[in-house]
Amino acid sequence: MHGNSGRLLCGAVTAIILVHLGLLVWGAVQHSPSLDEVGHLPAGIGHWQHGRFELYCVNPPLVRLVAALPVLCTRAKTASPVEWRDVPRMAPREDSSLFPTQLPARRTEFAAADYFLKRNGQRSFGYFTAARLACLPFTVLGALVCFRWAKELYGAAAGVLALTLWCFCPNIIAHAQMITPDAGATAFGVTAAYVFWRWLKGPTWAWTLAAGAALGLAELTKMTWIVLLGLWPVLWLLWRWSERGNLGWLPWRQQIGQLTVILVLGVELINFGYGFEDSFQRLDAFTFLSSPLTGKPPVVPSSATLSGGSAAEGNRFVGTWVGSLRVPLPRNYLLGIDRQKWDFERRQWSFLRGQWRTEGWWYYYLYCLAIKGPCGTWLLILLALTEGLRRRGRVAAWRNSLVLLAPAAVVLALVSSQTGINHHLRYVLPILPFLFIWASQVAVAMESAHGKTAVLAAGALAWSVGSSLWIYPHSLSYFNETVGGPTGGPAHLADSNVDWGQDLLYLRRWLVEHPEARPLGLAYTLDVGAPYTLVDPRTVGIEYTLPPVGPDATSIDTSRTPDPSGPLPGWYAVSVGLLHARTKQYAYFTQFRPVAMAGYSIYIYHVTADEARRVRGESGVSRTDQR
Repeated sequence: MHGNSGRLLCGAVTAIILVHLGLLVWGAVQHSPSLDEVGHLPAGIGHWQHGRFELYCVNPPLVRLVAALPVLCTRAKTASPVEWRDVPRMAPREDSSLFPTQLPARRTEFAAADYFLKRNGQRSFGYFTAARLACLPFTVLGALVCFRWAKELYGAAAGVLALTLWCFCPNIIAHAQMITPDAGATAFGVTAAYVFWRWLKGPTWAWTLAAGAALGLAELTKMTWIVLLGLWPVLWLLWRWSERGNLGWLPWRQQIGQLTVILVLGVELINFGYGFEDSFQRLDAFTFLSSPLTGKPPVVPSSATLSGGSAAEGNRFVGTWVGSLRVPLPRNYLLGIDRQKWDFERRQWSFLRGQWRTEGWWYYYLYCLAIKGPCGTWLLILLALTEGLRRRGRVAAWRNSLVLLAPAAVVLALVSSQTGINHHLRYVLPILPFLFIWASQVAVAMESAHGKTAVLAAGALAWSVGSSLWIYPHSLSYFNETVGGPTGGPAHLADSNVDWGQDLLYLRRWLVEHPEARPLGLAYTLDVGAPYTLVDPRTVGIEYTLPPVGPDATSIDTSRTPDPSGPLPGWYAVSVGLLHARTKQYAYFTQFRPVAMAGYSIYIYHVTADEARRVRGESGVSRTDQR
């Protein structure tokens, strides 16, 4: 019987993962590259071909190195060594408020992206699809660790529950089909935490080496996980404290040695991942941008336009004894941390519930999780809290929960403290698997048929999965029922939470089916407030002109538009990000009813002469020569 149960469990796990992979493959084929993806792929190719890591240094290179591998086996046109040296001097279509011209601060990966897309044209989409498929093993790893950790904590049913929450979570589905580092960081982060937990339970040298390797891989996916270098020693001390009087079979001195090996091995793997590029340089040899490392107050742009904001470069350690110390990290890893901190200091515009501000909200990510996480999942977490309180008296239970939840709590606190940029739920994506595993303990109640709890848990799981699949394949635009789903979400959040350029191919398919929608005015953007995108719609055969901007528009270049006072009759497709943009250049489209949508991020309008005349009149704009 036990053998039959094992085979049944293995079959269920395999089936769930295969369905998950099927969802990801279809989504990877259907969606156009997102903003960050267009920078990651050429950066990853450059890492392999030229052994340089300055592009996209704000994220470690592991995920894009893997993503670039299949593209290196194709005939993709990439930059030669001579051309690569010219990438920083290329002229990408940048908003100067976002990409200052000072070379140390400039995001040159988008110059490389522009170069790659222009050189390869429509073939680029196939290369991005291949790169996406190469990253699917990351999500399989995350799924298996969720299953294994939950199973060891709460039983086989809990393992299947945690696995299901991972595989059908709309936010996991959305990001696991991309080559951005968020899903990879989420998978490797929970893997590292699980292996460390196993080492705490049985501190053998095998688990020591495994924990060090897992730590290094997590650090190579996203810099968020640098918190583990400080968190793990604290968790070890608390675990040891819980065992006072029963030291176990290894002396505490040997465990200190093993913990040191874990941390050192993790750091060494960071260096290995960068090919030891400029590792162990003197601290005073760097030029920094962020205030903590320059020792200068941050240069904050004008709150009205966020223009200016050039970097105050420097190094506060020059001329001190600290400056003579060798940094045990690659040069671009440290500069990436510095650049990211500088980004957070610049008070960039953030959007929440119809309000734009430059100082952010401490509760921004809690709010994101609340409305972009399925309601069924949140109900399971609440039920798990009840179950956890029931088991609170057990030492093993509280310390297991501490090791499980501490990484999620620390990451959430760290990211929430950086209110200079409140843009993306994906910044807290790494906390989700820990919540899934925690929530899976309700399976204990389900297995023992605890009446109402079991019924509620089963219903909550069905609600979570059903809500996600109802919106699929548009998982990036997912919002739960509390805000009206994906059509209500744009009034609450912006950027990659709803509109990241993912629906361009859906627009092309709609236009093929509706040839009457010509000529087309298209405002398709990946950066709210910028009337351009790195992925030119003409690449996929969409001919268009920019729509006229509205009379209330601010901070725009009217020379790029046919008319500065819109609206005019005709067919238009407008990115939902621009409908709610701070600059209001296309806000007048909210007064029309869209006739269709491409995904949930591009609204399609057919404006008649009467409708245009009505809205122009309401706006106080008169025009006698409407077309």
